[in-house]
Amino acid sequence: MVESNQASAMVVVWLLRAGWIAATLPIVIASVPSSKFSAFHDLVLWFGRRGKTMESSSKATSQLTGVSHELSVHKSHLSLRGYKYGIWKSVFLLFLMETQVLRRLFEGIYVFKYSPSARMHIVGYLTGLFFYTAAPLSLCSTYALEVFEFVTNMSAEFVVKGKDRMQVTEYDLWGHLNPLIHLKWYVWIGAAFFSWGWIHQRRCHAILGSLRENNQKVNDYTIPHGDWFEYVSSPHYLAEIVMYGGLVIASGFSDITVWLLFGFVVANLSFTAAETHRWYIRKFDSYPRNRCAIIPFVY
Repeated sequence: MVESNQASAMVVVWLLRAGWIAATLPIVIASVPSSKFSAFHDLVLWFGRRGKTMESSSKATSQLTGVSHELSVHKSHLSLRGYKYGIWKSVFLLFLMETQVLRRLFEGIYVFKYSPSARMHIVGYLTGLFFYTAAPLSLCSTYALEVFEFVTNMSAEFVVKGKDRMQVTEYDLWGHLNPLIHLKWYVWIGAAFFSWGWIHQRRCHAILGSLRENNQKVNDYTIPHGDWFEYVSSPHYLAEIVMYGGLVIASGFSDITVWLLFGFVVANLSFTAAETHRWYIRKFDSYPRNRCAIIPFVY
């Protein structure tokens, strides 16, 4: 059973890696500044258009220490302690990403006021579905089955004990959180970078949302100011790159799948930010010329 889980995990890992490469390669090719790729660039841009750019073109078990007795068979490949640590690190990375997903959901409902004419190409929707399915799997691909089992069992335990609050003791809570103190230093540095990007993206999204506080003017666009908008045209994309860079650091730099996820984020957001930057320049004669597209003072 365990060997079967390992084989399944490796299949998932290689499928994810192939998927990220397949998704990133067209964007990289389209970004090459050569007339030979201009038609391909326009095709990728057409697929990726949305919002204002599209309008312009158309107008556990109870504790980790008891995850499973079957873990002992992994000792020949990886120590039991290291195996448990890998599971908990994966759970922590998923927790960080979950804070991002939930905040984006909240902002989509309560912060952004989308134009009635705003559209997104179907490829954009499919890319989003792929991303939010593949990204979490990439953060725990090696331990996906074990992480799922751990989280499921832990949630079930809290649901059962939650029916009787007297059963939920301080020891129970500490038993689940205790492994956090054993996370290595690079995990916390990565979490700090993630939090830095998380905070700035929240601020930049709040700025964008405030530009359309008047529902009667949802079709109007103005130049955003404040926070990282003083340096780049798409600071919310820059913040996203910082967040996923933090996940690379927190993963320990050694997971190729996480690196490929990060590569897709950088390529995709840089490509989109460049088009957004050009749109701002075309739209506003008074647009600040000192702003770059996504990387301050560089690009």
